[in-house]
Amino acid sequence: MKHLLLLLIICFTLSCKEDKGLSRMLPPIDTEDSNGLTDIDTNLTTLKYAEGFSAITIGNHKLLTIKSPWPKSEKEFKYVLISAEEAAKTTFSKDQYDGIIITPIKKLVATSTTHIPALELLGVEETLIGFPGTNYVSSKKTRTRIDNGSVRELGKNEGINTEVLLELRPDLVVAFGVDGTNKSMETIQKANIPVIYNGDWVEKSPLAKAEWIKFFGILYNKEKEADSIFNQIETSYLEAKKIASKANSKPTVLCGAMYKDVWYLPNGTSAEAQFLNDANANYLWSDTKDKGSIALSFEAVFDKAKTTDLWLSPSYYSSYEALEKSNSHYKEFSAFQDKNIYTFANTTGASGGVTYYELGMTRPDLVLKDMIKICHPELLQDYETTFFKPLQ
Repeated sequence: MKHLLLLLIICFTLSCKEDKGLSRMLPPIDTEDSNGLTDIDTNLTTLKYAEGFSAITIGNHKLLTIKSPWPKSEKEFKYVLISAEEAAKTTFSKDQYDGIIITPIKKLVATSTTHIPALELLGVEETLIGFPGTNYVSSKKTRTRIDNGSVRELGKNEGINTEVLLELRPDLVVAFGVDGTNKSMETIQKANIPVIYNGDWVEKSPLAKAEWIKFFGILYNKEKEADSIFNQIETSYLEAKKIASKANSKPTVLCGAMYKDVWYLPNGTSAEAQFLNDANANYLWSDTKDKGSIALSFEAVFDKAKTTDLWLSPSYYSSYEALEKSNSHYKEFSAFQDKNIYTFANTTGASGGVTYYELGMTRPDLVLKDMIKICHPELLQDYETTFFKPLQ
Protein backbone atom coordinates (compact mmCIF):
# COMPACT_ATOMS: atom_id res chain seq x y z
CA MET A 1 0.00 0.00 0.00
CA LYS A 2 2.57 2.53 1.16
CA HIS A 3 3.83 4.65 -1.74
CA LEU A 4 2.71 1.65 -3.81
CA LEU A 5 3.73 3.04 -7.19
CA LEU A 6 7.31 3.52 -6.07
CA LEU A 7 7.42 0.02 -4.63
CA LEU A 8 6.15 -1.44 -7.89
CA ILE A 9 8.78 0.18 -10.08
CA ILE A 10 11.93 -0.34 -8.11
CA CYS A 11 13.60 -3.53 -7.00
CA PHE A 12 12.12 -4.29 -3.63
CA THR A 13 11.38 -2.40 -0.61
CA LEU A 14 11.49 -4.10 1.38
CA SER A 15 22.73 3.21 14.28
CA CYS A 16 22.05 3.57 17.45
CA LYS A 17 21.09 7.20 18.19
CA GLU A 18 21.14 8.75 21.62
CA ASP A 19 18.37 11.29 22.22
CA LYS A 20 20.37 13.83 24.14
CA GLY A 21 18.71 16.59 26.07
CA LEU A 22 15.16 15.40 25.43
CA SER A 23 14.06 15.86 29.03
CA ARG A 24 15.25 19.47 28.95
CA MET A 25 13.02 20.20 25.97
CA LEU A 26 9.88 18.88 27.63
CA PRO A 27 7.47 21.58 28.76
CA PRO A 28 6.49 21.49 32.43
CA ILE A 29 3.47 19.44 33.44
CA ASP A 30 1.06 19.93 36.27
CA THR A 31 0.11 16.81 38.25
CA GLU A 32 -1.16 16.21 41.73
CA ASP A 33 2.00 14.38 42.71
CA SER A 34 4.85 16.20 40.98
CA ASN A 35 6.73 19.41 41.56
CA GLY A 36 8.39 19.43 38.12
CA LEU A 37 10.39 17.18 35.84
CA THR A 38 13.41 17.10 38.12
CA ASP A 39 11.43 15.11 40.69
CA ILE A 40 9.97 12.58 38.27
CA ASP A 41 11.58 9.29 37.27
CA THR A 42 12.35 9.20 33.55
CA ASN A 43 13.19 6.29 31.29
CA LEU A 44 14.22 6.56 27.62
CA THR A 45 13.10 3.78 25.28
CA THR A 46 16.15 2.00 23.89
CA LEU A 47 16.44 2.01 20.10
CA LYS A 48 19.37 0.37 18.31
CA TYR A 49 18.63 1.23 14.68
CA ALA A 50 15.48 3.35 14.25
CA GLU A 51 15.99 7.11 14.11
CA GLY A 52 12.50 8.30 13.21
CA PHE A 53 10.95 8.20 16.68
CA SER A 54 11.80 8.29 20.36
CA ALA A 55 9.88 7.69 23.57
CA ILE A 56 10.49 8.63 27.16
CA THR A 57 8.55 7.70 30.29
CA ILE A 58 8.06 10.67 32.59
CA GLY A 59 6.33 9.91 35.85
CA ASN A 60 2.78 8.79 35.03
CA HIS A 61 2.92 9.24 31.26
CA LYS A 62 5.06 8.78 28.16
CA LEU A 63 6.15 11.28 25.57
CA LEU A 64 6.32 9.86 22.05
CA THR A 65 8.15 11.96 19.46
CA ILE A 66 7.89 11.27 15.73
CA LYS A 67 10.95 12.82 14.14
CA SER A 68 10.72 11.84 10.46
CA PRO A 69 7.15 10.95 9.46
CA TRP A 70 7.94 11.53 5.78
CA PRO A 71 11.01 12.46 3.70
CA LYS A 72 12.33 15.97 4.29
CA SER A 73 9.90 16.54 7.15
CA GLU A 74 10.87 19.70 9.01
CA LYS A 75 8.58 19.24 11.99
CA GLU A 76 8.65 16.86 14.94
CA PHE A 77 5.36 15.63 16.37
CA LYS A 78 4.94 15.06 20.10
CA TYR A 79 2.25 12.96 21.74
CA VAL A 80 1.41 12.34 25.38
CA LEU A 81 0.48 8.73 26.11
CA ILE A 82 -1.30 8.16 29.42
CA SER A 83 -3.76 5.75 31.04
CA ALA A 84 -7.38 6.81 31.48
CA GLU A 85 -6.99 6.69 35.26
CA GLU A 86 -3.93 8.95 35.28
CA ALA A 87 -5.39 11.29 32.67
CA ALA A 88 -8.29 12.02 35.01
CA LYS A 89 -5.93 13.57 37.55
CA THR A 90 -3.34 15.14 35.24
CA THR A 91 -3.45 18.43 33.39
CA PHE A 92 -1.52 19.02 30.16
CA SER A 93 -1.28 22.08 28.01
CA LYS A 94 -2.74 20.77 24.75
CA ASP A 95 -1.12 23.58 22.77
CA GLN A 96 2.28 22.04 23.50
CA TYR A 97 1.46 18.60 22.08
CA ASP A 98 0.11 17.19 18.84
CA GLY A 99 -2.16 14.78 20.65
CA ILE A 100 -3.00 13.21 24.01
CA ILE A 101 -3.66 9.50 23.68
CA ILE A 102 -5.21 7.14 26.21
CA THR A 103 -3.33 3.85 26.37
CA PRO A 104 -3.44 0.98 25.91
CA ILE A 105 -5.23 1.45 22.60
CA LYS A 106 -8.53 -0.43 22.44
CA LYS A 107 -9.81 0.64 19.01
CA LEU A 108 -7.36 1.38 16.18
CA VAL A 109 -7.54 2.41 12.55
CA ALA A 110 -4.38 1.58 10.61
CA THR A 111 -3.69 2.81 7.09
CA SER A 112 -0.79 0.69 5.81
CA THR A 113 -0.52 -3.08 5.49
CA THR A 114 2.95 -2.76 7.05
CA HIS A 115 1.23 -1.96 10.37
CA ILE A 116 -0.68 -5.24 10.52
CA PRO A 117 2.19 -7.70 11.24
CA ALA A 118 3.24 -5.69 14.29
CA LEU A 119 -0.30 -5.82 15.67
CA GLU A 120 -0.46 -9.56 15.15
CA LEU A 121 2.97 -10.25 16.64
CA LEU A 122 1.98 -8.27 19.73
CA GLY A 123 -1.34 -10.12 19.95
CA VAL A 124 -3.48 -6.99 19.64
CA GLU A 125 -4.90 -7.50 16.16
CA GLU A 126 -8.44 -7.57 17.61
CA THR A 127 -8.14 -3.82 18.26
CA LEU A 128 -8.03 -3.08 14.52
CA ILE A 129 -11.51 -1.88 13.55
CA GLY A 130 -10.95 -0.05 10.25
CA PHE A 131 -8.60 -0.05 7.27
CA PRO A 132 -8.54 1.67 3.84
CA GLY A 133 -8.19 -0.87 1.03
CA THR A 134 -8.86 -4.13 2.88
CA ASN A 135 -8.27 -6.13 -0.32
CA TYR A 136 -4.56 -5.38 0.03
CA VAL A 137 -4.39 -7.25 3.35
CA SER A 138 -2.71 -10.66 3.01
CA SER A 139 -2.68 -12.03 6.57
CA LYS A 140 -5.10 -14.91 7.03
CA LYS A 141 -5.78 -13.89 10.63
CA THR A 142 -6.73 -10.32 9.75
CA ARG A 143 -8.53 -11.37 6.58
CA THR A 144 -10.82 -13.50 8.73
CA ARG A 145 -11.67 -10.43 10.80
CA ILE A 146 -12.27 -8.42 7.62
CA ASP A 147 -14.55 -11.11 6.21
CA ASN A 148 -16.65 -11.35 9.37
CA GLY A 149 -17.10 -7.57 9.54
CA SER A 150 -14.84 -6.86 12.51
CA VAL A 151 -12.66 -4.59 10.34
CA ARG A 152 -14.54 -1.98 8.29
CA GLU A 153 -13.52 -0.90 4.81
CA LEU A 154 -12.55 2.80 4.76
CA GLY A 155 -11.96 3.41 1.06
CA LYS A 156 -8.60 4.75 -0.08
CA ASN A 157 -5.81 6.13 2.09
CA GLU A 158 -5.67 9.36 0.08
CA GLY A 159 -9.40 9.88 0.58
CA ILE A 160 -10.55 7.92 3.60
CA ASN A 161 -14.29 7.58 4.16
CA THR A 162 -14.32 9.91 7.14
CA GLU A 163 -18.05 9.37 7.71
CA VAL A 164 -17.50 5.68 8.45
CA LEU A 165 -14.34 6.38 10.45
CA LEU A 166 -16.04 8.96 12.64
CA GLU A 167 -18.84 6.46 13.23
CA LEU A 168 -16.25 3.92 14.45
CA ARG A 169 -14.73 6.46 16.89
CA PRO A 170 -11.27 4.84 17.15
CA ASP A 171 -8.91 5.75 19.97
CA LEU A 172 -6.22 6.42 17.40
CA VAL A 173 -5.53 6.53 13.67
CA VAL A 174 -2.03 5.42 12.66
CA ALA A 175 -1.41 7.13 9.34
CA PHE A 176 1.45 7.60 6.92
CA GLY A 177 2.13 10.45 4.57
CA VAL A 178 4.51 11.31 1.77
CA ASP A 179 4.43 15.08 2.34
CA GLY A 180 2.16 15.85 5.29
CA THR A 181 -0.84 16.98 3.26
CA ASN A 182 -3.88 14.80 3.83
CA LYS A 183 -7.25 16.53 4.14
CA SER A 184 -8.90 13.36 5.46
CA MET A 185 -6.53 13.27 8.42
CA GLU A 186 -7.16 16.95 9.11
CA THR A 187 -10.89 16.24 9.25
CA ILE A 188 -10.32 13.34 11.64
CA GLN A 189 -8.17 15.43 13.96
CA LYS A 190 -10.79 18.19 14.04
CA ALA A 191 -13.19 15.55 15.39
CA ASN A 192 -10.80 15.06 18.34
CA ILE A 193 -9.57 11.68 17.16
CA PRO A 194 -5.76 11.53 17.51
CA VAL A 195 -3.70 10.85 14.39
CA ILE A 196 -0.08 9.67 14.50
CA TYR A 197 2.03 9.57 11.35
CA ASN A 198 4.12 6.40 11.29
CA GLY A 199 7.46 6.90 9.55
CA ASP A 200 8.78 3.34 9.48
CA TRP A 201 9.17 3.38 5.70
CA VAL A 202 11.49 6.42 5.84
CA GLU A 203 14.17 4.53 7.81
CA LYS A 204 17.42 3.74 6.01
CA SER A 205 18.07 0.12 6.98
CA PRO A 206 16.01 -3.09 7.17
CA LEU A 207 16.50 -3.49 10.92
CA ALA A 208 15.64 0.16 11.56
CA LYS A 209 12.32 -0.32 9.80
CA ALA A 210 11.63 -3.51 11.71
CA GLU A 211 12.37 -1.80 15.03
CA TRP A 212 9.18 0.24 14.64
CA ILE A 213 7.40 -2.68 16.27
CA LYS A 214 8.53 -0.88 19.45
CA PHE A 215 6.37 2.07 18.35
CA PHE A 216 3.33 -0.19 18.54
CA GLY A 217 4.60 -1.71 21.77
CA ILE A 218 4.51 1.76 23.31
CA LEU A 219 0.93 2.38 22.15
CA TYR A 220 -0.27 -0.87 23.73
CA ASN A 221 1.90 -0.84 26.87
CA LYS A 222 3.70 -3.89 25.52
CA GLU A 223 7.24 -2.55 25.42
CA LYS A 224 8.79 -5.72 26.84
CA GLU A 225 7.00 -7.92 24.31
CA ALA A 226 8.05 -5.62 21.45
CA ASP A 227 11.66 -5.64 22.62
CA SER A 228 11.67 -9.43 22.80
CA ILE A 229 10.14 -9.84 19.34
CA PHE A 230 12.54 -7.38 17.76
CA ASN A 231 15.53 -9.03 19.44
CA GLN A 232 14.50 -12.36 17.88
CA ILE A 233 14.17 -10.76 14.44
CA GLU A 234 17.51 -9.01 14.81
CA THR A 235 19.25 -12.22 15.92
CA SER A 236 17.75 -14.14 13.01
CA TYR A 237 18.87 -11.42 10.57
CA LEU A 238 22.43 -11.25 11.87
CA GLU A 239 22.75 -15.04 11.89
CA ALA A 240 21.61 -15.14 8.26
CA LYS A 241 24.09 -12.41 7.37
CA LYS A 242 26.87 -14.45 8.98
CA ILE A 243 25.88 -17.48 6.92
CA ALA A 244 25.99 -15.39 3.73
CA SER A 245 29.50 -14.21 4.54
CA LYS A 246 30.71 -17.79 4.04
CA ALA A 247 29.89 -17.76 0.32
CA ASN A 248 32.84 -18.26 -2.01
CA SER A 249 31.47 -16.10 -4.81
CA LYS A 250 29.23 -13.08 -5.35
CA PRO A 251 26.63 -13.26 -8.12
CA THR A 252 25.95 -10.02 -9.95
CA VAL A 253 22.44 -8.67 -9.45
CA LEU A 254 20.09 -6.40 -11.40
CA CYS A 255 16.86 -4.99 -9.95
CA GLY A 256 13.61 -3.46 -11.19
CA ALA A 257 12.36 -2.74 -14.70
CA MET A 258 11.22 0.12 -16.89
CA TYR A 259 8.36 2.40 -15.88
CA LYS A 260 7.36 4.40 -18.93
CA ASP A 261 10.77 5.57 -20.22
CA VAL A 262 12.73 5.25 -16.98
CA TRP A 263 14.39 2.32 -15.22
CA TYR A 264 14.29 2.88 -11.46
CA LEU A 265 16.80 1.13 -9.22
CA PRO A 266 17.59 1.36 -5.49
CA ASN A 267 20.63 3.46 -4.69
CA GLY A 268 23.60 1.95 -2.92
CA THR A 269 22.75 3.45 0.48
CA SER A 270 19.15 2.20 0.49
CA ALA A 271 17.70 -0.56 2.64
CA GLU A 272 17.12 -2.56 -0.53
CA ALA A 273 20.80 -2.41 -1.45
CA GLN A 274 21.72 -3.35 2.11
CA PHE A 275 19.76 -6.57 1.77
CA LEU A 276 21.88 -7.50 -1.24
CA ASN A 277 25.10 -6.50 0.45
CA ASP A 278 24.23 -8.54 3.55
CA ALA A 279 23.34 -11.47 1.29
CA ASN A 280 26.88 -11.24 -0.09
CA ALA A 281 25.73 -10.37 -3.59
CA ASN A 282 27.28 -7.95 -6.06
CA TYR A 283 24.63 -5.32 -6.70
CA LEU A 284 25.90 -3.44 -9.73
CA TRP A 285 24.88 -0.01 -8.41
CA SER A 286 26.08 -0.55 -4.83
CA ASP A 287 28.52 2.37 -5.03
CA THR A 288 25.85 5.01 -5.75
CA LYS A 289 24.83 7.46 -3.04
CA ASP A 290 21.88 9.23 -4.65
CA LYS A 291 18.91 10.27 -2.56
CA GLY A 292 15.88 8.23 -3.47
CA SER A 293 15.94 5.78 -6.32
CA ILE A 294 18.27 5.90 -9.33
CA ALA A 295 16.59 6.84 -12.61
CA LEU A 296 18.34 5.53 -15.74
CA SER A 297 17.61 4.89 -19.39
CA PHE A 298 17.21 1.36 -20.72
CA GLU A 299 20.47 1.72 -22.63
CA ALA A 300 22.42 2.67 -19.51
CA VAL A 301 21.11 -0.34 -17.59
CA PHE A 302 21.58 -2.75 -20.47
CA ASP A 303 25.14 -1.62 -21.07
CA LYS A 304 26.07 -2.39 -17.46
CA ALA A 305 23.84 -5.36 -16.63
CA LYS A 306 23.42 -7.33 -19.86
CA THR A 307 25.35 -10.34 -18.51
CA THR A 308 24.24 -10.09 -14.87
CA ASP A 309 23.70 -13.42 -13.09
CA LEU A 310 20.40 -12.62 -11.36
CA TRP A 311 17.50 -10.27 -11.91
CA LEU A 312 15.32 -9.54 -8.88
CA SER A 313 11.82 -8.10 -8.80
CA PRO A 314 11.22 -6.94 -12.38
CA SER A 315 8.56 -4.43 -11.30
CA TYR A 316 5.02 -5.86 -11.20
CA TYR A 317 5.53 -8.36 -14.04
CA SER A 318 4.57 -11.88 -13.02
CA SER A 319 5.78 -13.90 -16.02
CA TYR A 320 8.46 -13.97 -18.71
CA GLU A 321 5.74 -13.59 -21.30
CA ALA A 322 4.40 -10.40 -19.73
CA LEU A 323 7.91 -9.03 -19.28
CA GLU A 324 8.83 -9.63 -22.92
CA LYS A 325 5.51 -8.27 -24.13
CA SER A 326 6.14 -4.97 -22.32
CA ASN A 327 9.60 -4.60 -23.89
CA SER A 328 11.06 -7.13 -26.31
CA HIS A 329 14.60 -6.01 -25.44
CA TYR A 330 14.30 -7.56 -21.96
CA LYS A 331 14.93 -10.98 -23.49
CA GLU A 332 18.46 -9.86 -24.41
CA PHE A 333 19.55 -9.96 -20.76
CA SER A 334 21.40 -13.13 -19.75
CA ALA A 335 19.23 -13.48 -16.65
CA PHE A 336 16.16 -13.60 -18.89
CA GLN A 337 17.70 -16.16 -21.22
CA ASP A 338 18.91 -18.33 -18.33
CA LYS A 339 15.59 -18.04 -16.46
CA ASN A 340 17.26 -16.46 -13.43
CA ILE A 341 14.60 -13.85 -12.63
CA TYR A 342 12.83 -13.82 -9.26
CA THR A 343 9.81 -11.84 -8.11
CA PHE A 344 7.59 -11.35 -5.06
CA ALA A 345 4.65 -10.22 -7.23
CA ASN A 346 3.16 -13.72 -7.35
CA THR A 347 3.18 -14.30 -3.59
CA THR A 348 -0.19 -12.90 -2.56
CA GLY A 349 -2.97 -13.26 -0.03
CA ALA A 350 -6.48 -14.53 -0.74
CA SER A 351 -7.66 -11.17 -2.09
CA GLY A 352 -4.54 -10.42 -4.12
CA GLY A 353 -2.52 -8.34 -1.66
CA VAL A 354 1.24 -8.79 -2.12
CA THR A 355 2.63 -10.46 1.00
CA TYR A 356 6.00 -8.74 0.72
CA TYR A 357 4.47 -5.28 1.02
CA GLU A 358 2.75 -6.33 4.24
CA LEU A 359 5.24 -8.55 6.07
CA GLY A 360 8.61 -7.75 4.50
CA MET A 361 9.27 -4.61 6.55
CA THR A 362 8.58 -6.29 9.89
CA ARG A 363 10.47 -9.48 9.00
CA PRO A 364 13.66 -8.40 7.22
CA ASP A 365 15.28 -11.65 8.38
CA LEU A 366 12.94 -13.56 6.06
CA VAL A 367 13.72 -11.20 3.17
CA LEU A 368 17.45 -11.67 3.72
CA LYS A 369 17.12 -15.44 3.83
CA ASP A 370 15.24 -15.28 0.52
CA MET A 371 18.14 -13.31 -0.95
CA ILE A 372 20.68 -15.79 0.36
CA LYS A 373 18.69 -18.75 -0.97
CA ILE A 374 18.58 -17.15 -4.42
CA CYS A 375 22.19 -15.96 -4.47
CA HIS A 376 23.80 -18.89 -2.62
CA PRO A 377 21.38 -21.85 -2.63
CA GLU A 378 24.08 -24.16 -1.27
CA LEU A 379 24.13 -22.21 2.02
CA LEU A 380 20.43 -22.71 2.79
CA GLN A 381 19.67 -26.04 1.15
CA ASP A 382 16.50 -26.84 3.13
CA TYR A 383 15.10 -23.32 3.20
CA GLU A 384 11.99 -22.42 1.20
CA THR A 385 11.67 -18.76 0.25
CA THR A 386 8.89 -16.73 1.85
CA PHE A 387 8.42 -13.91 -0.66
CA PHE A 388 10.57 -14.33 -3.75
CA LYS A 389 9.74 -17.06 -6.27
CA PRO A 390 11.06 -17.78 -9.77
CA LEU A 391 9.33 -15.72 -12.43
CA GLN A 392 6.75 -17.90 -14.17
